[in-house]
Amino acid sequence: MIQYRMTSFWVGKRVRLRGIEPGDATAFMRFAEDEEGLGDLVNPPRSAAGYRVWANERATAKPDSDRFQLAVEAVGTGEIVGAVGSHQADARAGWFEYGITIGAEHRRKGYAAEAAVLLLRFMFDENRYHKCQARILAHNEASLALHRQLGFVEEGRLRELVYFSGRHHDVVMMGMLADEFAELHSLTA
Repeated sequence: MIQYRMTSFWVGKRVRLRGIEPGDATAFMRFAEDEEGLGDLVNPPRSAAGYRVWANERATAKPDSDRFQLAVEAVGTGEIVGAVGSHQADARAGWFEYGITIGAEHRRKGYAAEAAVLLLRFMFDENRYHKCQARILAHNEASLALHRQLGFVEEGRLRELVYFSGRHHDVVMMGMLADEFAELHSLTA
């Protein structure tokens, strides 16, 4: 008798995507510090208690299959290494926007690419969206390179759209269509 091992839709070779748990607060606090260190985000500091409240709210929030945030966990260690999620969606028009962050000490290990593919596969194949958009700060060369590698196409530049660290910054709009994703990231490829 042949036995087949069923693997989860949410698990890849390197990462597992899972819901945010109350105990993830410390990791998310670290990710926020990493993002600020990159020059990608400047927000007022939030207390550790504030992150715990935030994580508790996410852990108990009612699921929304179109807008959500997930923890990215390393398969080998079980350590939370980042987050990925869909933060805007228009089901009628068929597009969604997503974002991803990986902690500084976990970058360049393939976690971001695999987490993005798992999320995109869900949104394109299961939720039947037609297009994904990503907004990337123009100076974030690593994120631009990741998205080009994934198959995203630069669709435009929003000049001086965001303001932080004392000046305005451009945002690069990148997009990928469902058929482009299927061609590049087929399960049988």
